[in-house]
Amino acid sequence: MYNEAQSAESRADFIHKMKNALKELRETRINLRIIFEKPVITNRKLQEVILEINELIAIFSASITTAKRNS
Repeated sequence: MYNEAQSAESRADFIHKMKNALKELRETRINLRIIFEKPVITNRKLQEVILEINELIAIFSASITTAKRNS
């Protein structure tokens, strides 16, 4: 995801690829929340992963906003 954005051919391509990565992160967050809420799964590590995804979503959102502003 992010590697593709790093090799973007233009700012518009970068924004497009970052938006795709952001979409994938949000989908992953939803899936992890579903897994977390299942009573069968009690892995605390999952909470850490969800927090990290939230941080990545914030970073990617800020990158997209900055790229749009600078284009």
